[in-house]
Amino acid sequence: MPKVNFTKNELKVQHDVLQRYKRYLPTLELKKTELQLGVRKIDQLISEKKKEERGIWKGLHTWIRLFSEDIDIGSYVRVKEVKRRMGNIAGVNFPVFENVEFKRSPVDYYATPPWVDDGIEVLEHLMKLCIEITIYERQRELLSDELRVASQRVNLFEKVKIPKCIENIRIIRIYLAEEQTAAVVRAKIAKGKFLEVKRGI
Repeated sequence: MPKVNFTKNELKVQHDVLQRYKRYLPTLELKKTELQLGVRKIDQLISEKKKEERGIWKGLHTWIRLFSEDIDIGSYVRVKEVKRRMGNIAGVNFPVFENVEFKRSPVDYYATPPWVDDGIEVLEHLMKLCIEITIYERQRELLSDELRVASQRVNLFEKVKIPKCIENIRIIRIYLAEEQTAAVVRAKIAKGKFLEVKRGI
């Protein structure tokens, strides 16, 4: 921490710094609030997608025994492209899911059971959900990191920098007031001595 000079100039500097901190703090608090809302919204979306995923698996239990047949259903479908765009909350850029394209391999309807088409549809849906959840989790990671930094800065301003400035201003004022009082006393003493000398002449 730089040493504080007990001067009028330093008093002005501390006042200016305090005003700058007070102007900047609301911006930081707004950013923190926006990031908190963003994280909460993403947490809700992740929860909804995971609930949807669990619902699909629950629905599969009625015919999951069909998957015990010696058919690699995953060989019929693969991800061709995941389409994303960039989003932004409070200055933080993050990926946003738009769509996923799948590439299907031809199905031999004579050599495969009829449930294979439904199985491919379900697999695509599960893969899409998995991609969406992964992207949402990346969003949450990026926003949470920035939220942690913003919270630290808000705490630094509220609990350290602003109180320190206020304290510096207080002690500089006390020092300057004491100096002024001492100067007045010295002047009176000097005047008294001068009058004594003058009277002695």
